[in-house]
Parts: sequence; structure tokens; C-alpha cells
Amino acid sequence: MERLDDKASFFQEMADVKPLKESHKTQFNRVGVQLIPTVGQLTKQAALNEHELLAMLPIIPFEFAVVSPDEIVAVKHDGMQEAVYKRLRLGKYDIKTILDLHEYSLQQARLSLVSCIFAAIERGERNILLIHGKGYHSKPYPGLMKSAVCHWLSVIEQVAAFHSATREQGGTGALFVVLKKSSQQRVENSELNRKGGGFR
Repeated sequence: MERLDDKASFFQEMADVKPLKESHKTQFNRVGVQLIPTVGQLTKQAALNEHELLAMLPIIPFEFAVVSPDEIVAVKHDGMQEAVYKRLRLGKYDIKTILDLHEYSLQQARLSLVSCIFAAIERGERNILLIHGKGYHSKPYPGLMKSAVCHWLSVIEQVAAFHSATREQGGTGALFVVLKKSSQQRVENSELNRKGGGFR
């Protein structure tokens, strides 16, 4: 318990102390706030996003719907324009990123897929060719990796649509994936359209 003598001494010591004026407080706050994130902060945030996303993607075989090896996959989220989806389905987009997962374990595939998506977004790419294989002899059921990948893609917010590849690019053993536009790309496209530059 604090003694009365201690309290009296404290108030005597603080008698000459004056509170800061409001203007001083405001000035300090303005100086102390970091408005622009650093490269390090952005890197940490990206790593956190990847980590949180990984936690949402199961790797237990019976936690996702079974997709058969020869089944044609077609998934389009709300907001995807039909013309864009048709070009995706027909393999008309230029693809720079190809990820082959069919030799991986589910755990390796999940990590590689998430890393690939975030890396593509960072490079400003929107199209990925994802090779999962058909998995006729996979255990505990045929099409295990394909089933896992289709489930993961349907959960990942950054994915706008995906469709089985054309026969020349892998057929039902691969997927064309289109990612949503980043905030920067939306701003750039809006500015381009405003100036009459047409659509991308």
C-alpha cells in the first residue's frame, strides 16, 4: 500500500510539470505516423497473407469433392465477363507462368500453388497454366491431386476462374487459371478507359 508521504513527495515533484498543449500533441502525432509502408512491411504482409491462406486449404483427401481424372472442370466466379471466360477456356491468353504439381505431395503442392499465385500477382500476371495430372492410380482415389487443386482454387479469393486446358496444353490433366485484377491494375485500366484507350 502506498504511503501518504510518498504521494505528497510525488505531487511536490510534479508541481512544475505542465501538460503539452494540443498543438504540440498534434504535431507529434503527425511526425510519428508512418503513412507509406516500407518494402519490409509489404513483404511481411504478403508472407502473412500466404500463411493465412495455407491454413484455409485442407490436405486431407476426404475434405474435398472428388473430381474424376477425365472430367472437364469449368468454374467461373461472379463478376467474370463471359468474353474473358471464353478466351480462357479456348487457351487464347498468353501464359508466362506454368506450375507442374502432379509429382508433388499434397502438402508440397499446396505451398507451391499459393506461392505461385502471390508471385504472379506481384509480377502483374493474371494467367497461369497449372498441371495437376490425371492421377488414374492415385490413392486413396483416382484424381486425388486434381480434386485437391480444384478445391483449393475454388477457395482462393484471388482466383477469378479456371477451366480444363485445351488438349494441346494438357487437357483434363491441366487447368487454365485466371487471377483477379490487382488494385493497381484496376486503377491503371480505369485511367486508360477514361482517356479513351479501350479495354484490356
